[in-house]
Amino acid sequence: MFLLAVLCVFCIWSSATLTGGLGSTPSTIPRKTVPISSYGGRLFHEEGVLNYTTMLVREDLNMLILGAREAIFALDLDDIAVKKAMVNWPVTNKEQIDCSNKGKDATNDCKNYIRILHKRNDDRMYVCGTKAFIPTCDYMSYADGSLTLEGKQEDGKGKCPFDPSQRYTSEMVDGVLYSATSMNFRGSEPVMIRSSEEYIRTEFSSTWLNEPNFVHMAHIREGELNPEGDDDKIYLFFSETAVEYDSYTKMDVSRVARVCKGDLGGQRTLQRKWTSFLKARLDCPVPNNNLPLLVQDVFHLCPGDWTTCVFYAVFSPQLDSTQYSAVCAYKIEDVKAVFSKGKFKAPVTVETSFVKWVMYSGDVPDPRPGACIDNHAREMGFTKSLELPDKTLQFIKDKPLMDQAVKTSGEKPLLVKRGAAFTRIVVATATAVDGTTHQVMFIGTKSGSVLKSVNYDGEMVIMEEIQLFGPSEPVKILRLSNTKLYVGSDVGVVQLSINECGRYHTCLDCVLARDPYCGWDLNADQCSTINSTHRNSTVIQSLSYGDASQCPQIDDSKSVSISFSHGNTVKLWCQPYSNLAQVQWQLNRQPIKASNTFQVLSDSLMIFNASADTSGRYTCSSVERNYKTQHVAYDLKMWSASGTTALLHDVKEKENTLVAMVVLLSLILSMLAIWNLYKGHFPLPFCHRRVKDTENRGEQSLYENQPPEHKIASSTVNLNSNNNHVNNQRYSSSRETDRLSTTVGSSGQITLKYIDDESEI
Repeated sequence: MFLLAVLCVFCIWSSATLTGGLGSTPSTIPRKTVPISSYGGRLFHEEGVLNYTTMLVREDLNMLILGAREAIFALDLDDIAVKKAMVNWPVTNKEQIDCSNKGKDATNDCKNYIRILHKRNDDRMYVCGTKAFIPTCDYMSYADGSLTLEGKQEDGKGKCPFDPSQRYTSEMVDGVLYSATSMNFRGSEPVMIRSSEEYIRTEFSSTWLNEPNFVHMAHIREGELNPEGDDDKIYLFFSETAVEYDSYTKMDVSRVARVCKGDLGGQRTLQRKWTSFLKARLDCPVPNNNLPLLVQDVFHLCPGDWTTCVFYAVFSPQLDSTQYSAVCAYKIEDVKAVFSKGKFKAPVTVETSFVKWVMYSGDVPDPRPGACIDNHAREMGFTKSLELPDKTLQFIKDKPLMDQAVKTSGEKPLLVKRGAAFTRIVVATATAVDGTTHQVMFIGTKSGSVLKSVNYDGEMVIMEEIQLFGPSEPVKILRLSNTKLYVGSDVGVVQLSINECGRYHTCLDCVLARDPYCGWDLNADQCSTINSTHRNSTVIQSLSYGDASQCPQIDDSKSVSISFSHGNTVKLWCQPYSNLAQVQWQLNRQPIKASNTFQVLSDSLMIFNASADTSGRYTCSSVERNYKTQHVAYDLKMWSASGTTALLHDVKEKENTLVAMVVLLSLILSMLAIWNLYKGHFPLPFCHRRVKDTENRGEQSLYENQPPEHKIASSTVNLNSNNNHVNNQRYSSSRETDRLSTTVGSSGQITLKYIDDESEI
């Protein structure tokens, strides 16, 4: 029993640590949810073309070069719905048949998936495709409104993957292509390659790369103004099967590796191999995870020189049963310290067969293994890697793994969120009204949405989640250009504005969003994009605290009058702008609590078996960060018997007046008939028949003009204040006229037209 109690306490503490500390705080809930029908962006999709997953932003041409399956497009950078040019690059029938004969799917696998698009120094573009499992590269140019492939096809082995479903990455550095992919058809020879006259690659060894999934490559110019005379670095992010853990099953971990740009390989040992290849584990700790999260994408941002660079990485679970994804940030200084000062791991044979990796405690050769040629190496007489001693090269060949992991900035993730797994990330810099800068993260998810979030001194705020594609279409690529975000998936590409301030409708909504791009402009009386002309005196913005006390008061005295009959079910609509707001309903200024009569829903209030006791003034308000906003008010009245009697009395008076008029008309017609009989204008039988017809028509007119039975309306007032598009003080008159079976007078009183058993308000 004691052991059971201890376990229970541990489970409760662990759950509280994870859900209370990371998963259930308001900051992990998107403040706004934008549905797929309301994101307001531009969409590009070509009929019959799929897999829009490779992008090159050409701001010099004002174009987005888009690679898809067997097609490349040139789209207008300001409006991607405008297609400027297109070129097809299909496989031949022979290539497709050969691919199918090797056991691949002819319909899907044996196509040409564009996987590499890079701009060269001569303004041409370098493009590679899978080409039915025969990776091929070519040169492409844009001129006179046309995209043209030059036909100088090159072997793409080691540059582009064979398999279109395989992860890969590449980077063009000063006209030279660096890539990480597989060298063979089966995908069993992973490599990191520099494709140039000074060709160089990694070893085919599980010690170097062990079943990796390549994610991102980044060139950091560490050689510029470096007091140590160091070289530029190319960083590689990937996940792989770990060699350092004792486990009965495979366990994957996240890695960062680096090589030196000027590396030429060794003279005898590591010929045409990297002499500077080092790798370390990336640490992104999430409590209660049995298996580490795996890196899915990385974006590097350098606000100033290379020392300010930060790597932002998104991580997702290894198993679908784990529902937490994370964002971690890594400073370049911390990464550099692990490689330049950290200890190494070394393999040790145990019981003649089992290899265990432990921290290496022996002597480390000088120059340090994996280091670039710097001032220290030059002082020792080594000016290039070809001159490095075999002792240094053999060490790095056997022991490229660092013992220490790269810790995330602040020792904890920037964001941990439950739900759809994170897939991609880009980061933009926004300047607030007070001149401070903030990094805004755009995170793609497996369910086809994008999260817009920012971190304020350790507090993560998710401003909105925008649904762009169907829930079964993951976001596969994100790219930024100025104020635009481009999002690609298998089915299409969407262009969004990163500073969509029009979604915030009131001052409170705008300020509480804490969006660094937006502030409430008092002069324009709207939420506006921050620019250089705005000043603190005219724009209200509070990012760190969400202080909306300066917002002007809103007149919330308007209300809608509704009548109902006894015993009806009444529905009152109300939806706040924010998912973080708490909805409060009041009846005659007294809080409404859930009961047999009242049911409070997320977007409405249900009143069952309505009676005279439920009449009164209903108000719906939301409270967010201690600020209260009234969204709608209703004056609810029950249709009384005395009111019905009075209405019927008025109808009776109108009927009597109509009858009197008909009788008077009949007397006049009778007198005319008698006069005609007296003068002998027509015989008596015809005259009798004419008078009777006239009377019948009079009676018929009487009944036709009588009003129908008056009935109380079954009216529906939809004041659903959609948090993305509808102001809480007004609603669409055309839409509501369709929903209301009523006539609204100038006083706001709704006159009801017919009776129904229920009234859905």
